[in-house]
Amino acid sequence: MTDDSAWRRPDPMSVPDPDFIDDAGEPTIEFEGLPADRFAAFQSAGDLDVFDDVHPTPVEGVPLVSRKARRRRRWLVRTLLGIAAALLLLVGYYGITLYQVWSTGHHRQNRQADAIVVLGAAQYDGRPSPLLKARLDHAITLYDQKLAPVIVVTGGKLSGDRFTEAYASRKYLRQHGVPASAILSESEGHSTWQSLDGVASLLAKRTKRPTVLLVTDPFHSLRAKLIAEELHLRAYVSATTTSPWGSGTQFRKSLKEAAGISLGRIIGFQRLWKVTG
Repeated sequence: MTDDSAWRRPDPMSVPDPDFIDDAGEPTIEFEGLPADRFAAFQSAGDLDVFDDVHPTPVEGVPLVSRKARRRRRWLVRTLLGIAAALLLLVGYYGITLYQVWSTGHHRQNRQADAIVVLGAAQYDGRPSPLLKARLDHAITLYDQKLAPVIVVTGGKLSGDRFTEAYASRKYLRQHGVPASAILSESEGHSTWQSLDGVASLLAKRTKRPTVLLVTDPFHSLRAKLIAEELHLRAYVSATTTSPWGSGTQFRKSLKEAAGISLGRIIGFQRLWKVTG
């Protein structure tokens, strides 16, 4: 039998379609616009958007988002959430302080003290203004109740004034039956801080840790108390109820006081006074 394998013409090799192979002989089947090798890489990674160099490309109508873009988006969202949380905390902190301003001014802490301290206000050529008069009248009531042996009047004078606030207050108290021996004067201060700092020095000569009963308007009570405590005074407040300022003015003053107190509690009231005067 003749073996014709040697002369039998081999079957012709099928020629592949050049549209389905690349130069290296690998198939270049595309999947929705992506070459097969890129699609396989995405499949092996398990995520279609893990490559930073992939630009947004429509895949079945959904754009691919790079990891870098996703990081930027997450950073933006976290930043906005952080800002919102900080604003919420600030608003809450201010709201609590505003409530404390109102509460302190409307709850008298009348008790025995080493001194009744009247915070100064305007005077008119030796006569107390209606605001200062209301505070002095309340201090006289507390003194008559024998809550303290002395009344300390405070306040310096403005440029052009002939008399200090402390002088006008002292004169008014004397006219209303308070003996001179029961009146002490701090006549240098031009702010709540300066006046109470002078009061602390004045009372330190009489007792080691003075207790004071502060007399002022309701909106001013909390700040006066906190400043006195910063100056190592044991402070309580008894606000006047006869202030000539109406509720609208008192409320506007309270809004301003709450802002100052909110900052003063953080940086200290002495530093706040140096910054704002």
